[in-house]
Amino acid sequence: MKIYCIAGEASGDMHGAALLKEIRSRYPEAILRGWGGDLMQAEGLNLVRHYRETAFMGFVEVLRNLPTILRLLKVTRKDIQSFAPDLLILIDYPGFNLRMAKFAKRLGIKVVYYISPQLWAWKEGRIQTVRDYVDQMLCILPFEQDWYAQRGVMVQYVGHPLADRCKPCSSAQKFAYREALAANDPSHAMFSWLALLPGSRLQEIRKHLPTMLKTVSSMRGVVAVVAMAPGVDASVYQAILNTSHRSCGEGSGRILLTHRTRDLLACSDAALVASGTATLEAALLDCPMVAVYKLNALSYRLGKALVKVPYVSLVNLILGKEVIPERLQGQMTARVLRADLIKLLPSAEGQSGPDALAQRESYAALRAILAPSRGGPESSAPLTASSRAVFCMEQARLLAE
Repeated sequence: MKIYCIAGEASGDMHGAALLKEIRSRYPEAILRGWGGDLMQAEGLNLVRHYRETAFMGFVEVLRNLPTILRLLKVTRKDIQSFAPDLLILIDYPGFNLRMAKFAKRLGIKVVYYISPQLWAWKEGRIQTVRDYVDQMLCILPFEQDWYAQRGVMVQYVGHPLADRCKPCSSAQKFAYREALAANDPSHAMFSWLALLPGSRLQEIRKHLPTMLKTVSSMRGVVAVVAMAPGVDASVYQAILNTSHRSCGEGSGRILLTHRTRDLLACSDAALVASGTATLEAALLDCPMVAVYKLNALSYRLGKALVKVPYVSLVNLILGKEVIPERLQGQMTARVLRADLIKLLPSAEGQSGPDALAQRESYAALRAILAPSRGGPESSAPLTASSRAVFCMEQARLLAE
């Protein structure tokens, strides 16, 4: 069996890797090829294109890179046709992947879409493409199943893969994470810990990180740790840190860098998080946060006119209310973010702030929604989102020996 996969972003690489691991455990003879990143490659994917070459955000940015995108479409069509897979698995990344679904289906290739594009937020007109060219939609947000089913799409909700991997940890484990992240510096215990997650794309990092650093530059008694995205060189972060130090001074806190994002969120008292999958990760790990996002001004105006949802962060969307503050575009200033963080960080006596406690109460409800009881087809043992996804594909006869 030959399977072609396309994931165009870091979160898609993470979720795709778990899915490929499950497929390989059941179908060890499967030949895997396609787009992704280091994680999918580690699970046996013959990597044709790394997502760091393809992650374009915003309307203006896509237009600027249109020749590159058109070239990638042509090259990928040719590669799929040459590989002749039995199954094409598309992971999010809708602008590109829906075109690939149409192409593959016309070649007689079965098409599965894992992790729904957010058509319920904007571009609902794409639903016709999904109906015509996708054999099965596997969604990871609970409200998506009814939305697609009402529009005639074969769909299954499999639970969110992050809920399988992200659990709150004990106080002892938090201390151990802090020791490791601070390189065993004993003075770290005197500080509050703040995680800075500026995003996974270069454009996001360059838009968000300077403001995040300005926010913490005057905050005393804080260890601020920047989560570095996979595939982005540390020199990118260091250059922004150097510029920040020149403009703001060294500050009274300390700035660390780490690739251990999950450990960082698990042990931090609060976080500034670029809106996206990372907000769910922070919530599932019980980390109070402020969601932020900043785009090119024209992209933001276009997006605001087209997007039809009341919230930007997935945490607020799923729970149907504003659990975490959303500071977008002009609201994303150091002054505003600093005021938000003061309400989240512990007091001098170590007591959690009321806003942090309220967020954590809502996180418990979120975990129950995203990790529902998932019994196996012939067993009471729980299934992960990826194993449920593979089971659904088998039931639909999309995977075969």
